Amino acid sequence: MIPEHAKRKNEHLSLAEKFYDQTHHQHPFDQVRLLPNALPETAVADVKPAIKIGRLHMQWPFYFEAMTGGSDQAKKVNTALARVAQKTGLAMATGSLSITFKLPQFNDSFKTVRKINPDGIVIANLGANVTVEQAQQAIDLLHADALEIHLNSTQEIVMPEGERSFRWAANIKKLIQHLDVPIIVKEVGFGMTKENLTSLKKLGVSLVNISGRGGTNFVKIEDRRNHDASFADLYQWGLTTPESLFEAQMVKDLTVIASGGITCPLDVIKAGVMGAQAVGVAGYFLHEYYQNGEDGLLQTVLNWQEELKRIMTILGCQHFNDLPQVSHVYGADLQNYIQQQL
Repeated sequence: MIPEHAKRKNEHLSLAEKFYDQTHHQHPFDQVRLLPNALPETAVADVKPAIKIGRLHMQWPFYFEAMTGGSDQAKKVNTALARVAQKTGLAMATGSLSITFKLPQFNDSFKTVRKINPDGIVIANLGANVTVEQAQQAIDLLHADALEIHLNSTQEIVMPEGERSFRWAANIKKLIQHLDVPIIVKEVGFGMTKENLTSLKKLGVSLVNISGRGGTNFVKIEDRRNHDASFADLYQWGLTTPESLFEAQMVKDLTVIASGGITCPLDVIKAGVMGAQAVGVAGYFLHEYYQNGEDGLLQTVLNWQEELKRIMTILGCQHFNDLPQVSHVYGADLQNYIQQQL
């Protein structure tokens, strides 16, 4: 019999795929329009896609954001993702390793990532309530280059077996003080406000992933698993990724990663224009894997890498951190949000 925690991991994977088309019916990045540069004065060969976020040096500005781990099915997915990451030079974050504290028999569903990609950047992932000892255990399991600490109160409050108390700030500060790897504090798809980001900065956080609405919707996923109540009124909860990127522009001295609703290389570019210094992609690549297999995913990543360089070229940008200088305008909905927040 499949343990309950492992069963939940499988349900998350299947429901993420089931709801994929519904989730991307409205695309927040359509609210960001880039103005063309008729005189770019550069060439594709001049584009240098490598980036540095904190102490992490990445070959590409986008990476495999946290998806899964903790079941036999998840091991197959992580193995495929790790092979593609190794072949393309992408960094990769795993799903939450909290299950390894309860069901160590599924450790291999995470360890496969480092085994297949021994020299790549691997990012571990845990909830904000873990102890320093647990966090170090997860880092050691993967020989991880960094640790994501996810903030998922909205997901937990809908989850039938979820947490109902969310006092995380003091523990986040402790983790940052006692762990040697870079710590990325991230949302799971509902965005962060400038007040959230300011509070995190005061705790010593320097790397944040604002992870806005527009990608995998964990309210829908957990509500589908919830047979005792309906949370359909929360399906549009949270800030979109562009809205949250605007919020981040108002907080200085933070390294900002964007994720949530990234579906093409142009979205990666638009996130960079709005200030993201790296971009995580999960749902789109998971969908690509389920639809076209590992070979299809590999070709998609290679296509993204080539298109990314070409778009940067026609914008006149040789480095990803040049993108904020690109002229752009906002659609009515995003502009309305910005005006109300100023």
